[in-house]
Amino acid sequence: MAMKVYGDGMSACVARVLLCLHEKETEFDLVPVDLFACHHKLPSFLAMNPFGQVPVLQDDDLTLFESRAITAYIADKHKEKGTDLTRHADAKEAAIVKLWSEVESHHFNPAISAVIHQLIVVPLQGESPNAAIVEENLEKLGKVLDVYEERLGKTKYLAGDSYTLADLHHVPYTYYFMKTSHAGLVNDRPNVKAWWEDLCSRPAFLKVSPGLTVAPVTS
Repeated sequence: MAMKVYGDGMSACVARVLLCLHEKETEFDLVPVDLFACHHKLPSFLAMNPFGQVPVLQDDDLTLFESRAITAYIADKHKEKGTDLTRHADAKEAAIVKLWSEVESHHFNPAISAVIHQLIVVPLQGESPNAAIVEENLEKLGKVLDVYEERLGKTKYLAGDSYTLADLHHVPYTYYFMKTSHAGLVNDRPNVKAWWEDLCSRPAFLKVSPGLTVAPVTS
């Protein structure tokens, strides 16, 4: 039975999971959840994720939420299929993947998601972006990208010379960010720019990107 992913492809966090599934060449069913109608707050959905956020993954009797936990599960379950996203055969390489995945989660994502929320989500809610929040988080993001620029001058990808979850987790929010007037934070850093152009040219991304139209609130 194919895995089921509950969510909307426009959600950055749902897209993160879909990217992983495509990289692992794994069959799945996307079960639509209407975020604008707040179907993720219905009792039937809250029974799967009490926090009322997408995505949710169901695999037989297993139910998971939180996108990075889901991608880790998929990558481990299907470690012998598709792209090796965890470098599981080498403990040291696998540790570096986990390290840079933590960097994405704790340093990159809080800054870029705050910018995307203000510039894309807030206007969808009929409100005006908070310029102070945008500027504060652009500054934080720039500092993270400075670290990436140095790192990517030494390795093709963040965790080494192979594409892994450490790279994949960045893709959906960066895609939305590159649609804003602040894309220069990426484009003005040659190594980061080359890395991004590589990430968004991958076949898995080309399958997911048509669904990335707007960015509603996600988990």
